[in-house]
Amino acid sequence: MSAASSSKLSLYGGIAANVAIAVSKFVAAYITGSSAMLSEGIHSLVDTGNGGLLLYGMSRSQRPADAKHPFGHGKELYFWALIVAVLIFAIGGGMSFYEGIKHLEHPEPLTDPKWNYIVLGLSVVFEGAAAWLAIRALLEKQAAGSNFWHTLRTSRDPAVFASVLENVAAVAGLLIALLGVYFGHLLNNPLFDGGASIIIGLLLMGVAVLLVSRTKDLLTGEGVDEATTQQVQDLARQTPGVSQVRPPLTMYLAPDEVMLALDVDFEDHLTATQVEEAVEAVQDRIRAAHPEFKRIFIEAKSLVNRE
Repeated sequence: MSAASSSKLSLYGGIAANVAIAVSKFVAAYITGSSAMLSEGIHSLVDTGNGGLLLYGMSRSQRPADAKHPFGHGKELYFWALIVAVLIFAIGGGMSFYEGIKHLEHPEPLTDPKWNYIVLGLSVVFEGAAAWLAIRALLEKQAAGSNFWHTLRTSRDPAVFASVLENVAAVAGLLIALLGVYFGHLLNNPLFDGGASIIIGLLLMGVAVLLVSRTKDLLTGEGVDEATTQQVQDLARQTPGVSQVRPPLTMYLAPDEVMLALDVDFEDHLTATQVEEAVEAVQDRIRAAHPEFKRIFIEAKSLVNRE
């Protein structure tokens, strides 16, 4: 399965799970009067919309380049990931926090928690499955020698890292809601339920901040890591006819597309034809080792021209 197909599968799985879960949570919240359940229903509803926005962003980002967008539309996925982060913070986190505060100020007596336990138990199963699909999509892109957390922090695919963070937060939120309902009934204190809603809101806000930070870097021109930059420079320098290579300039245009600009000095005895062949050789060597460099621009100079 391709990485793109795996990313879409994780998003479709998350959407399907969240639609069913959101409905059941709202029904349970209406029957039982649980603030934590209402917050979880809002959370699932927001996650459903966010999955749809990421799928829309993926579709838009795959459009071919045109006169107005000569480098393609790949960064549009980063824009929609930023919108998703804002929605998680404002709607998911903000409303959950508000519901928790309101429940603390005006606590409502808790009714039979049976429906809460049923819905939360089923939700953990479905959300866990969606989280596993997202994590598996991330693991497929994990480089050799890298660990899961490093891969998550450095992933350039919002359809993957946003899906992982959302679904893991969803599972954590369900466990928090479950604890709030359980201790609220055990101690006959509805404040636990409101407190759980506040914690869920803070959790979602934290996830949103992480997503904003990650997508901001990608929108503002993040390049490849230092190790890859050094490898590119070494590959170019080792090409016959190359005398000197200055530090490359890179920028992600899409999760699997990087632009590379190289300033290369060639040996002064080379003819124009030989310089052209050396330029092609540099491009071929780099693309063979790093196929993500779809666009390579080389400024060719000779030592004679620099004197």
